[in-house]
Amino acid sequence: MLICPQCAFENPNTNKFCQSCGASLTHQVCPQCSTEVPLNAQLCHHCGAKCGKVWQAIIVKSENGDWGTKAGEAREHSTGGQDDPKDSSQTPISLLDLKPGSFLDQEQRYQLLEPLSPLEENMSGAEMWVKVLDCQPYQISPIEAMVANQQQHLLLPAVEMRGISPLAHAYIVLQYQTHPGIPAIHDAWQQYDTHVLLVEDRSNWQCLLEFWQVETTSTLQILHIMCEMTELWSVLETVNCRQSLLDLWNLRLDKDQRLALQRLYVESVNEEPGMALSPGEKAATIPGKVLTIQALAQVWHSLFTQSQRTQFSSIIRVWQDLRLGKIQTVQELRSRLQEIIAELEAPGMTIAHTGAEKNTAAPTIIQLQNLEDIKAEDLPTVLRSMQLSSLEDAGLTDVGLQRHHNEDYFGIDTKIYKRELPHKQVVEARGLYVLCDGMGGHAGGEVASELAVNTLRQYFEEHWIGDQMPTEDMINEAVRSANQAIYELNQQEARSGTKRMGTTLVMLLIQGSKAAVAHVGDSRLYRLTHKRGLEQITVDHEVGQREIARGVQANIAYARPDAYQLTQALGPRDQNSVYPDVEFLDITEDSLFILVSDGLSDNDLLESHGHNHLIPLLSCGGSLEQALTELIDLANQHNGHDNITAILVRAKL
Repeated sequence: MLICPQCAFENPNTNKFCQSCGASLTHQVCPQCSTEVPLNAQLCHHCGAKCGKVWQAIIVKSENGDWGTKAGEAREHSTGGQDDPKDSSQTPISLLDLKPGSFLDQEQRYQLLEPLSPLEENMSGAEMWVKVLDCQPYQISPIEAMVANQQQHLLLPAVEMRGISPLAHAYIVLQYQTHPGIPAIHDAWQQYDTHVLLVEDRSNWQCLLEFWQVETTSTLQILHIMCEMTELWSVLETVNCRQSLLDLWNLRLDKDQRLALQRLYVESVNEEPGMALSPGEKAATIPGKVLTIQALAQVWHSLFTQSQRTQFSSIIRVWQDLRLGKIQTVQELRSRLQEIIAELEAPGMTIAHTGAEKNTAAPTIIQLQNLEDIKAEDLPTVLRSMQLSSLEDAGLTDVGLQRHHNEDYFGIDTKIYKRELPHKQVVEARGLYVLCDGMGGHAGGEVASELAVNTLRQYFEEHWIGDQMPTEDMINEAVRSANQAIYELNQQEARSGTKRMGTTLVMLLIQGSKAAVAHVGDSRLYRLTHKRGLEQITVDHEVGQREIARGVQANIAYARPDAYQLTQALGPRDQNSVYPDVEFLDITEDSLFILVSDGLSDNDLLESHGHNHLIPLLSCGGSLEQALTELIDLANQHNGHDNITAILVRAKL
């Protein structure tokens, strides 16, 4: 089947256009010049930009062919027997005879972009890498279909892997867990005497060692990467792929400088790598030993040695404890690293780069050449604080498809101070983001929402002084002052019943790497991060949620005719009837905050359809303004019954 790139609709392979949205299934749009380009073109014929979908092919000489027929059967079962008919009865051509421009597979889908290096005929397990162009990128592969079924709980992870190459098992299991550090697998098959795996191409991603060598890379950045290694160790341990962390060439960084692997190495359970490997070296093993977390210390030591960087006492103590066996589990190791990170992030710590700054007042730092000879009590400490590197925001509101006027209103108030020094840049940022969805009809709802936003902005302009986050009492007082302003206007105009104006509220405050959220009603705040994905931070103030909080099952609570009726709003009642929910958050990784009115959040729209629009925004290259326009269009397409408002806030550390 063909998956539409615009709406993800499933189309038959014979379709030239999507049956749902009409998008082309034979051409793609160049990301640079918007020219239509055939799917099998690697470059745009108009501007030369890269357009084609490229995979990294891992070709391994097989020891036997016992799973070739089964793989064909599993492929047929996964695709309904017609979408990807690899016929194992055909006499296959040896892969070693193929040249650039030839196709790697018999269906002529994957075109070689590089020459193949010869493998020795009697060398089982030998492998080579080559880039291939996917000439049918909209066609779902059997592996992708299998993972999709697993993620939808339509089958267990082990059910269909019985006919798949053992080399692909680890990728499939970890892709089911959707860990961003693991390269995605696209396809796998056996052809003649070789196994073929197609995985995400990460060859152009920055090498970790190169990042380690950059002088401006901070101690805290390095510590976070070390902590990410321990997390990946736990993930890889479940599939016996811990060796993947021991090849320096295999350690990469994504566009947000998060640790990622270029490929997986499946190790024998009775083998242990003897040392960390330099880029390009083949993974070596020492039989008869069990792989333990001490291997991570070797990787870190090799990174520091090859990058010629220095480090401070806390890390060296961790390495000593690892070597002496005082740290036995990866959980203990991660805890030790997190304690060091917490110390560095504590306010008032001395700031220094590891090798980047020439500061005569800084403590002495130690070269890691004679690690075993260092005594812990002789070690100094160099500390670095953590802070925002950038804070960006954008807001947009739309009347929707069915309303005649817009009762939504939003306000953004951001203050950013930068200090530029020869070897560092310090960013001090504060942001106030308020979104209100008014009610009360024409000349009512829009008045209430605007009045609430302006009252809150004025309150914090007067009371948010210094560089400390406002307290919970201050935030509550601010919300109640907005409520009182609307309530008094209702009283002055003698409004009653449904004519009384009111508004929902969701408000985000950011001070450095701290955040606070307050809300009343059903306008929401979401947070998106690489580690936790998309999270709904606020809980709607409505009858259905109130009943769930009382212990009623969700399906019963929302069967009530008044399930979506608000239990709180600003304005209709006095301040004694308003109880805002206030929560404080730590920004510990690059984050995207999304404030939305119910015109965008209804029917779980963000959870169901917003992922492709939001994930690219975690990178600095993603346009917040363009994403807002796309989200508004998405809401009008799927909802459209109400006003639509959203604020996007991108905080990078």
